[in-house]
Amino acid sequence: MTESQNLTGVTVTVTRPAKQAGPLCQLIEAKGGKAISFPSLEILEVQQTEKTASIAKRLHLFDIAVFISTNAVEGAARLIGDTLPTKLKLVAVGNSSRKAIEQQWRQPVLCPDSGANSEALLAMTELQQIEGRNILIFRGQGGRELLAQTLTQRGATVEYAEVYRRIRPAGDLEQLRHRCPAIDLISATSNESLQNLYDMAANNEQRDWLLSSQLIVISERTAQLAQQLGFRLPAIISKQSSDLGLVNAAQAWRNKHNNNH
Repeated sequence: MTESQNLTGVTVTVTRPAKQAGPLCQLIEAKGGKAISFPSLEILEVQQTEKTASIAKRLHLFDIAVFISTNAVEGAARLIGDTLPTKLKLVAVGNSSRKAIEQQWRQPVLCPDSGANSEALLAMTELQQIEGRNILIFRGQGGRELLAQTLTQRGATVEYAEVYRRIRPAGDLEQLRHRCPAIDLISATSNESLQNLYDMAANNEQRDWLLSSQLIVISERTAQLAQQLGFRLPAIISKQSSDLGLVNAAQAWRNKHNNNH
């Protein structure tokens, strides 16, 4: 392992939901860093409603199914089981979701070339000429409306299947603040996880500690939110919205940090 490839001496907090934190934590540790899992999002199943139950029966009426996260893939699998109509085009928001879909249903999956958000999905060739198409979006309760709104403007009929919900975990930042060795970097992979982390500060002391921390994020939107919340250091934006992208950004930070000392 070369000097530029390692994270020796760097402690990174991973705020992903507990079930999704593993691969990033393992990658950080494989590069010699220390990973601390501190979920600022918890994923819960939703009770099936009449509406969601009807989706399973009407699946053959849809042309395209879009999966907004790996949680959406898991929730969809609980709802619709192991078989999908062969004519249904499957679209994943990013590589993690694509792999989860391929593993679950063994069918081809379309995915943006770069980026893993609504904007990246909307830039895909396959989602341009969609007039008259029926599109189903598997997602969590709530969330951004940009994708559905734009697809509707392009002439599609869009429906949501909300197959999980997100909550902020109980607890505050005290346990994280007093970790030894001290935290060097905090990764936040969505606006909601960052907002929850901010809201987990139980007092001014905890909030002040958080706002002086160095964030690594995967989108300009999350970097902007960090600025709005009052983080003193500009968030580092990963060049790729992936685990490897985050680790590469952490390594670049370490190299720069070491060169400055």
